[in-house]
Amino acid sequence: MAHAHHAPHQHGGGHHHDHDTTDIDWAEMGPLLEAQAELFTPLYEHALSWLAKRQTDPGLVVDAGSGPGVVAGLFAETFPGARVVAVDSTEPLLERARARAERLGVADRFGTLAGELPGVLGDLDYPADLLWASRSLHHLGDQRAALAAFAEHLAPGGTLALMEGGLPARYLPRDIGIGRPGLQARLDALESEWFTRMRTSLPDTVDETEDWPALLTAAGLKPTGTRTFLLDLPAPAPDRARAYIAAHLTRLRDAMSDDLTPEDRTTLDRLLDPADPASVHHRPDVFVLAAHTIHTATRVQ
Repeated sequence: MAHAHHAPHQHGGGHHHDHDTTDIDWAEMGPLLEAQAELFTPLYEHALSWLAKRQTDPGLVVDAGSGPGVVAGLFAETFPGARVVAVDSTEPLLERARARAERLGVADRFGTLAGELPGVLGDLDYPADLLWASRSLHHLGDQRAALAAFAEHLAPGGTLALMEGGLPARYLPRDIGIGRPGLQARLDALESEWFTRMRTSLPDTVDETEDWPALLTAAGLKPTGTRTFLLDLPAPAPDRARAYIAAHLTRLRDAMSDDLTPEDRTTLDRLLDPADPASVHHRPDVFVLAAHTIHTATRVQ
């Protein structure tokens, strides 16, 4: 993502790669992925409203790397005349997507497709008018080749919307009154190192300068815009945000325990202890501020 720093569990796609410390069990993470996407719904709704002005009345919307289908469901609501297909490599996540479509009352025009990107897109019945790839591309070793494959599965005049980049999310002030100030900045650095290891471990990985408009152009598409969308939940954060933050920091602490300093590990333990008044469960200064960037490009007719 230029990589917006993300914890090992924050990526939105459902692509599970078996590689050492970067191993991600997407099925196990289904509830957390769903909770995160639901928390970020205001950001996605703003982004989809922007996309709706760029690609009006699509017949087929494809969510490439849909995870549990929260955003795919939003697409079905944003485009009531469209068929929506959620594509993911993890069947338990697609089960969640289908259940969500049932709850939303859009199951009659909602489908799922299980398989690894980008090859599985060859199983689509017809090209997409709008193909959405939210933080799934960077789980593919050869991103340039994957973008070319995405482009091949767009209808003439269709839009590829690529969510990559942005800024690391923030939940706490720089100085939280316990431990050494700047905890989240240090966690960001560890996550960035994790991301580099994850990319390096992918099959057939290719290093690319993360100039997304240039890569979209190389895929034969015409870039049409880049915009960043914010999620701004000011302090004191609601309980569901606190629950997500606690789950996020728990996985960070567990995944990066060996890389944390003893002081930062102790600080995280206090932040995660529901009995501690300084924990994210109780402290009044917890917030959510995140920025996600979307790049759009069209297939010239």
